[in-house]
Amino acid sequence: MHDTIANQLEQDGYAVLEEFLRPAECDELFAAGLELTKKLPDSINIFSTTDPDNQQLKDQYFLNSNDKISYFYEKDAIGADGNLKVDPSISLNKVGHALHLLQPIFRCYTYSDRVKAVCRQIGFSEPAVVQSMYIYKNPGVGGEVVEHQDITFLHTEPIPPIGFWIALEDATIQNGCLWVARGSHKSGVHRRLLRDSENREKLSYDRPAAVYPQSSFTPVPVSKGTCILIHGNVVHKSAPNRSSKSRHAYTFHVIEKRNNTFSPDNWLQEGENAPFVNLYTTNQME
Repeated sequence: MHDTIANQLEQDGYAVLEEFLRPAECDELFAAGLELTKKLPDSINIFSTTDPDNQQLKDQYFLNSNDKISYFYEKDAIGADGNLKVDPSISLNKVGHALHLLQPIFRCYTYSDRVKAVCRQIGFSEPAVVQSMYIYKNPGVGGEVVEHQDITFLHTEPIPPIGFWIALEDATIQNGCLWVARGSHKSGVHRRLLRDSENREKLSYDRPAAVYPQSSFTPVPVSKGTCILIHGNVVHKSAPNRSSKSRHAYTFHVIEKRNNTFSPDNWLQEGENAPFVNLYTTNQME
């Protein structure tokens, strides 16, 4: 199994682990995700990967979310008056970025033995979880996630981060499953989001977005409970959800700490309340 996962990541840039979670475990995380929608803040922060001005990148709320449970809304869920035009329960794009630290159910699954086993199988000697997100992809309003590499936002070298993307419901072409450009992880780092050296609260990209041929993407529909491991350099995306079914997922990113550098220019930084602790020595319920 070690060779299978490691080889798949090296060859394709992603690996599909079926039945990573049992249906009842998915249901527990799904219920926790719905519970989050009942505690919405008064302020509305939109998350969008298609808005060229993407004010969220400049927003203190986003920058300070490394050690908090923060809420990001879908652009299509907000009316022209700035108020919600859909039910609050389907208004969110995602919640992040410290669920793995602050919410007991998410912490339990993030620091589980099966996650530790996968990290060992891909050869990580001192893995650390640096961020986590609950992604809703709700019917009708679930927005597009444009082509990107995760290393654009979480730059590490020489060993790239690995994303764990866990489907809590069936992810289909109709409801916005992931699409991956197989093998694209071998083409280097295409773009970076950097903190300004003088104004640390300002973020900007170091170059324009790359243009990728759409024919290079392969859909990766998966069943509930499947985990997709995502190499930090592989280019991937997801389409908007125009179906009548949601596509909830829980995702988190793991970095190798030993002999590896986490860029001080990344938007996300280790903090007193969000330490990058060794996953192997962290208890699920600490």
